[in-house]
Amino acid sequence: MNFDPFLAEHRFGYGPSTTVAPPENVADMVSELGRADHARSAFEVPPFQVLQDALALRIRFNSYARKHPDTAEGKEALKKARGILRDMRKEHSHWFVQTQLRRITATHGMRERLTAFWANHFTARGGGGLLRFASPLYVDAAVRPHVTGRFAELLTACVTHPLMLDYLDQNTSVGPNSRVAKRRNNRRGLNENLAREVLELHTLGVDGPYDQNDVRELAKLFTGLSATRHYGFKFRPAMTEPGAETVLGKSYGADGGLTTIRAVLNDLARHPATAAHIARKLAVHFVSDTPSGDLIDHVAGAYLRSDGDLMACYAALLEHPEALQAKVTNMRPPDEFVSAALRSLGVTAQRLQQMDLAMVRKIFFRPLQLMGQPWLAPAGPDGFGEADSVWATPQGISARLDWAVTAPAQLMADLPDPRDFVHSTLGGRVPEAVQFAANTAETRAVAIGLILASPRFQRR
Repeated sequence: MNFDPFLAEHRFGYGPSTTVAPPENVADMVSELGRADHARSAFEVPPFQVLQDALALRIRFNSYARKHPDTAEGKEALKKARGILRDMRKEHSHWFVQTQLRRITATHGMRERLTAFWANHFTARGGGGLLRFASPLYVDAAVRPHVTGRFAELLTACVTHPLMLDYLDQNTSVGPNSRVAKRRNNRRGLNENLAREVLELHTLGVDGPYDQNDVRELAKLFTGLSATRHYGFKFRPAMTEPGAETVLGKSYGADGGLTTIRAVLNDLARHPATAAHIARKLAVHFVSDTPSGDLIDHVAGAYLRSDGDLMACYAALLEHPEALQAKVTNMRPPDEFVSAALRSLGVTAQRLQQMDLAMVRKIFFRPLQLMGQPWLAPAGPDGFGEADSVWATPQGISARLDWAVTAPAQLMADLPDPRDFVHSTLGGRVPEAVQFAANTAETRAVAIGLILASPRFQRR
């Protein structure tokens, strides 16, 4: 297989950069993934504890304000509570910028793409209040540290994270025969949401070898997983279902607790159906909407032989002949398109970091919403879709073109010469029509926009 550095960056990262050298071969890409995560430390996102502390303080202020609505102190407490919400909204936009800077400056972009891929696979969102801003912190705490480890570790970290437990209503799940269930005033029951999504989305897949009884038994095993009022993790024995449960024909101990939950998650991670499900999702995301059975089997085989070592899966994916085939088929989702554009333009950290909330909303959040992919906010736990049809809508395409023509000029004082930019961005694959646009467009902004909006840039 002839290695193409440009295609490797274009397909497995966020595209070529004018300041970062592309990988030299597949081994270079794999070894880079195995190195320290310098981008994470260079552009920090705070720990989830920051949100927990803000939640606790806001609850305290709001409680005081409700009890003393007509006093000066009560009004001041309400003002402080609103200020915490306002500050967190600003911080959320800053975390978006930090995420973009990681993608722009990464030595190779595959770690950043993998982080986005797994964040979508393990979608978790907060509802109202401060929790609506929690997703970036969840991704940085539960997803990113495990993208180059074993799948079982990633699965456990995401499934037991307080945001996931809240998102899939695990906090209200009570074993039918638990101590809590026997209380006279108990109104809660067994909730199967987390168990169903773990089987259907996170591990075995929608066509996996499980049935409704497996869902219910797993839901019973999960009872006790919970979060505190301020969204710290807490295991609550009084909510657990006593006795053994059977999932996929295997009985899990009557003792219950976190040890049993970790055991069932490890077994699900090792299942051949999980290997096939993960292999297919990786192949679809990185190579083609319709990957060959041979590619899927190759990656799944590496998964099973390595006990779910994700690095082994990535190496198997990259070494397969289909991985770097010249034909580009997949359409970039909006979030990836925007990041790839920023990387190809060489937008500086200084420029992005000086943007206020209003500017981030104008240039990024609202356009991404119009393109169909609000940042880290899919409509359901199945995440954003991979098929081109999800993104190739009239509104989505129109929003992409508008962003491509207008945003670069707002982000850079001097746009690059389109005649040079078309080659650095598209490599040796410049269609004649795109070259003509780069040479003859009325303004640089229009020329840059047409290059970024071209099918050659939009697809990888």
